[in-house]
Amino acid sequence: MRAGCVPRLAIMESYPAPARPIVAAMSAAAAAQPERAVAFQGAPGANSHVAMAQAFPDGLPLPCFDFADALDAVKDGRADCAIIPIENSLHGRVADMHFLLPESGLVITGEHFLPIRHALMGLGTRDTVREAMSHPQALGQCRHWLRAHGIQPVAYPDTAGAAARVAELGDPTVAALAPPAAADIYGLTLFATDIADADHNMTRFVTLARGGRPPAGEGPWMTTLIFEVKNIPAALYKAMGGFATNGVNMTKLESYQRGGTFAATEFYADVDGRPGDAAFDRAVEELGFHSKWVRILGTYRQARARG
Repeated sequence: MRAGCVPRLAIMESYPAPARPIVAAMSAAAAAQPERAVAFQGAPGANSHVAMAQAFPDGLPLPCFDFADALDAVKDGRADCAIIPIENSLHGRVADMHFLLPESGLVITGEHFLPIRHALMGLGTRDTVREAMSHPQALGQCRHWLRAHGIQPVAYPDTAGAAARVAELGDPTVAALAPPAAADIYGLTLFATDIADADHNMTRFVTLARGGRPPAGEGPWMTTLIFEVKNIPAALYKAMGGFATNGVNMTKLESYQRGGTFAATEFYADVDGRPGDAAFDRAVEELGFHSKWVRILGTYRQARARG
């Protein structure tokens, strides 16, 4: 059963006890004004919550336990939109949006970039810490720091949820890697801040909403699309030729396979421009000629220049 189909009470029980009253209060506020609600995956204080507050300063946060629940909140009208992490500069893909998004019927309407700075937090003192609990992405982004300090990583579905779980456990040997604000939310002590194995640790988020919202304002524009090339020699090479000959920049191209058959490869792409631009339209027309199908997932204003 998908998370969006599970009763909200059951989803609430999935959070550690210290997070539940905060999630309940946020959910109630969002339910009263769903037109202002922005769904995100994770417990209050997660990086997705931080990104939501930055991208939508007037929005109301709606915590969701997983990505599917966040998308369902938008589909069901419980939220105006959702903000989802899609890729990280150190560890690549975060969410499998090429699987989740086409099935959801939602469209990408914006993007947001968040510098990631983890903090070690817990109970007791820094010297007592033997394990650090966090999302596998966060643990991977800090693996050298953890190893250097003799701390064993422990996977948990969510960074801020890990902080809530540490507060629930009450064990001074177990700490959490989470955004610094999570320490205040869950009554933990900050042991170390600005933890990262690289200074360029950045996560890209996309905003997802129901259809019927044509992009407005000034560019530059980005269009995200997925496609499957025909099963013939040099099909991808020929499909990409239209972008080269029309001077259209493709900033991301990622392959993936659906269904485990290994029979056909599909592609996810981010492309400069938008439908209606002559060069973009010609490039996509040629892509369609060499593909079985092409589907645009959304057109939105770039939050930062590429290149």
